[in-house]
Order: sequence, then structure tokens, then C-alpha cells
Amino acid sequence: MTTCWYEGPLAAFDTETTGVDVETDRIVSAAVVVQDAPGIRPRVSRWLVNPGVPVPAEATAVHGLTEEHLQRNGRWPAPVMFEIAEALAEQAQVGRPVVVMNAPFDLTLFDRELRRHRASALGRWFESAPLCVLDPRVLDKHLDRYRKGRRTLTDLCAHYGVALEGAHDAAADALAALEVTRAVGRRFASRLERLAPGELHTLQAVWHAAQARGLQAWFARSGVEESVDPAWPLRPGLPAAA
Repeated sequence: MTTCWYEGPLAAFDTETTGVDVETDRIVSAAVVVQDAPGIRPRVSRWLVNPGVPVPAEATAVHGLTEEHLQRNGRWPAPVMFEIAEALAEQAQVGRPVVVMNAPFDLTLFDRELRRHRASALGRWFESAPLCVLDPRVLDKHLDRYRKGRRTLTDLCAHYGVALEGAHDAAADALAALEVTRAVGRRFASRLERLAPGELHTLQAVWHAAQARGLQAWFARSGVEESVDPAWPLRPGLPAAA
């Protein structure tokens, strides 16, 4: 019997940043976590980055990384971005799905960092083997559409009974997102077990676009001037250099 994807090898990627604008904010820490099967000790790669720009107090309040600490202990962005891209490309090469909670944020911001520091878009790293992304936020929203309440990582961990120790640490968040994705898979096994990760990647793009349209309509009804990007897992680059 073949193992369902949610009981098999998974990786996860997460970042901590200077803010929430994917076009202008910077990565200050990142992690890639690899787990070969549920319950097996994960392999964790961590990066700490000196972003070379001020770190706002409100960002430090979230992840605890001060500008001074990053200047003293962080590495320059260019080699770090290369290493992260290599780590993600390695997952694609071996066909291991990568869990990214709210993928359009982390992957888009990472893409912009690559363009900024390596003059290279994220897609260049996946020309020979595509990156297969699993986004627990999109999965949960689609599979449990009418559940009330927020769907942050903390909320999803509480809902699916996943321990989140050290929230807003990139490695802790990546591992928690990975465990939530496994839990979503088990809870909705009847709807997910026949789907290969590659098929699920394609479906999530469709589901996210529908979710974005729904949110956009809700904003319009509420008189809120907010635009929701339907692109998943990566927002297209702006025509002008950001």
C-alpha cells in the first residue's frame, strides 16, 4: 500500500521579516525543516540575516530579533538567499513537497530578496524540477469553508491540536505548519488521499483565487478599499523594480 502524502516525507519553509510588505520588507531569519515521516526528528536549517536596513520596533516585538542583534550575529543577505534557494531547490529535486503557511507572503518576499541581492527570480531555481507547495491556510480554508474564526498559524495549531512552542521563531513556525498540514491531511483524508501533491499544488492555486475573490467581494460590500491578490503561491513581480 502506498503512503499518503501527509504520512510521507515533507519539508517546510518559514521566514521572519522587517514587516508585512512583500515588495519592500526584508528577511531577518528563515528556516527549512525536513521530516521524513510523522514523529521522526526533523532536520532543521536556520539562517539569521543582517538585512542592512532598520528593523522596526513593531517587527522586533513579533519575533524578538533586534537590529543590534542582527547586526552582530546576522549574515549578509546575498549568500543567505542563495543558500535558502538551494535548500528549496533540493526539495524540488527529490520530489518532497514544501509546506509554506500563507505561501504568497513568504515566497513572494523571498523572491523579491533574490531579485534584490542575487539579480535572480525564484522561478529560476525550479526550471528543472518544480517546487510543490502545500499551504495549510489555503487547504484548511477550502476544506472547512464555513468554520468561524481567524486562521493564523496559532489558530490552526489550536484547532488541529498541534503544539506550537516558540511562535514567531522561523524553525518553530515551519515545523508547526508542517504538523498542521499532516493533521489537515488526516482529518480530510477522504477528500485528499487520492490526490498527488502535484495535483494538490494546482488545485490550491484555484482554491486560493476563489478565496481571494470572496474576500474582495466582502471588502467591497463593507466599503473597505483593499485589493486581494489572487496569485498563489507567488505573486508576479511588479513591472518596475521594487
